[in-house]
Amino acid sequence: MADTSDFKNGLVLKIEGQLWQIIEFQHVKPGKGPAFVRTKLKNVLSGKTVDKTFNAGVKVETATVDRRDMTYLYHDGSDYIFMDGDTYDQISINEATVGDGARFLLENMQVQVATHDDAPLFVELPVTVELVVQHTDPGLQGDRSTGGTKPATLETGAEVQVPLFINTGDKLKIDSRDGNYLGRVNS
Repeated sequence: MADTSDFKNGLVLKIEGQLWQIIEFQHVKPGKGPAFVRTKLKNVLSGKTVDKTFNAGVKVETATVDRRDMTYLYHDGSDYIFMDGDTYDQISINEATVGDGARFLLENMQVQVATHDDAPLFVELPVTVELVVQHTDPGLQGDRSTGGTKPATLETGAEVQVPLFINTGDKLKIDSRDGNYLGRVNS
């Protein structure tokens, strides 16, 4: 059990038999009335996001979530195979559980796998990943007032929008949460 003062981003709560992860929260003390906590929760299994308000001091049941550092090995059909670096145990996780981050997975990448009762809940990639551009069209400079973008295909097959000066073979830093271009990596 956790009190609302124990809330932090990433904490997994058990509400009505379902697991919800706190994405963001805010303690509110209005001038009139009691204090409360406004949260944004994400269903761990379905990915659905909801806003929920808790009165301050309310006890909420928390779920025991085991987070382990694992290495991504390979993609096998509809499953992704990960290995625990300590025990060398391999687990397979389906595409739905891996989620949108699968488009940035490279072999031998270190990720965090969260499990509850030995069932994988989600896979957390590093916030930034460094990937090489496999293909992009040459950028044509025109008369525009702001910088333009163009699509680029990365070595994992993911397609992202990049500035016009990026060329095939450049190594880029990409935000794995939303797929945004962050910059070039000097090799």
